[in-house]
Formats: sequence, structure tokens, C-alpha cells
Amino acid sequence: MLASTQRQVDYLACNGCTRERVTTLAIMTRAVGELLRQWRRARGLSQLEFANRAGVSTRHVSFVETGRTAPSRDMVLRLAEHLSVPLRERNRLLIAAGYAPVYLERSWDGPEMTAARHAVRQILDGHHPYPALAVDGRWNLVLANSAMTVFLDGVDASLLEPPVNMMRLSMHPGGFASRVTNMPEVRARLLFRLAGQVRQSGDPFLTSLHREVISYGTSEAVVRPGADDIAMPIRIRHGGQELSFINMIARFGTAFDVTLDEIAVESYFPADSSTADALNQKQ
Repeated sequence: MLASTQRQVDYLACNGCTRERVTTLAIMTRAVGELLRQWRRARGLSQLEFANRAGVSTRHVSFVETGRTAPSRDMVLRLAEHLSVPLRERNRLLIAAGYAPVYLERSWDGPEMTAARHAVRQILDGHHPYPALAVDGRWNLVLANSAMTVFLDGVDASLLEPPVNMMRLSMHPGGFASRVTNMPEVRARLLFRLAGQVRQSGDPFLTSLHREVISYGTSEAVVRPGADDIAMPIRIRHGGQELSFINMIARFGTAFDVTLDEIAVESYFPADSSTADALNQKQ
């Protein structure tokens, strides 16, 4: 339990304030229950489906969500795991339940992340001469290989002031949107992806970013990608020719650090032989 909360409860208990102590614990229990219910609904699960997935009774899920049962620390983590809750939000659930967070959040630029930065740099450089970059959970650029000049050349200098936000850069009129020849398709897919992140995380920054990038474009509908769409195609004018790519996003599935859990590596692959030839000639 968080030290401040524990001191408050101990103080109330030693002064005989049983009602106030129970009320304090009830507020924390209700808070974590409400958050878990929001995550369950966001995942489109009924209480029965969620209970079966987590290996607990439907009654227990109901009691936790309504605040009638105070979940243990291990139960909070168990339920969060079966809801695929991001590590940052798992810490929030623990705090809401009255426990200390268990997942570290270290600075990407700090000395303790040197090995991680080196690993990501190796991945990006190994993808050369094809473009590759890494972004954090808010689409801020953290690393890129030299082939990313295909996208970054000629964009408004103000958009390259740190932190460089790749979602903004891809759709802002001063970014590289004007050079993307299939921009309606790219925009629809990016907005669909960003909207999903907003729903899953509830991050106010992503919510604001979503509203911002919507304002850049036209009113074309945001379409759900088809079941057979495994990559986003993007065609961009560069150096007097059109280059065609498909992209892939990878994450570190075994990360136990909030920062690393949110890092995404985006790699671009040539979609045709002329694009591959043009990039290989730049080596």
C-alpha cells in the first residue's frame, strides 16, 4: 500500500475512526473497480468472458468492479494482464487500489537506458538502406536511421524542433503529407490507429493530438483496414521519382519498463523493385 495512504489509515485506526477508515478503503476499492470495468468494456468483454479468461469467478469480477471486494496486489496485476493493460496504466490501477506501482519508468535519454538505445540503434541501422525509426507512446521520434531523409527532407523546420512528433509530421500541411501520393489512404489508416490508441490509453495528450491531426485534412471517412491488410502502403515523391513502401510496426513484448513498453519500431520496406533499386543506389 502507498506509504501516504497507509499512514492515513493507521492514523484513523489508532484514533478509533473506524467509519472514516472504512470509507477511505472503500473509495480506493471503488476507484480500481471502476477503472477495471472501463478496461473490460474497452476490450469488448462481458463479465463472464473476462472471468473465464482470467480464471476467476464472475461473482468475483462483479464484486471487484462494484467495490464490494478489495483486490489484492497480485489480483490487480492478474486482471490487468488478462485485459492487456499497458504497463503505465497497470501502475495507475495499483495506485488506485492502494498499492505502490511496480513498473519502472526511466528516461529514454538516461544512462540506465544506454543498452536499450544501443539495441534499438542496431535494429534501425540494420534496416538501412531502407527507412526505419522508433517512436514513444505519444509518437515522438526517439531514433531514426539515415534513410529517413526520404520522409524528412523539405519539411517545415518548425516541425523538426524536438520533440518531433511523427503523427503530426505525417499529416501537417508543412510536413511530408504534400509529397504522399496516396495521402487519403494513409491519413485514414493513421487516424484509425491513433483513435485506437486513444480508446486504449485514455491519454489526454493523444486525445488532443487526434483532434489536432483531424483538423489538418479533409472530411474523408476513417475506414477500418480490411482483414487481409497487414501493412500500410505509402507512396511518396522524393528525388524526382515516386517511392513505394509498406511498413511494419514492432514492439518489445517482454519489456518490464514503462518507457520500453511504449517504444515502437517502424520499418519501411520497398513495395516494388524500382524503389528498392533507388534506395540501394543511395548507399
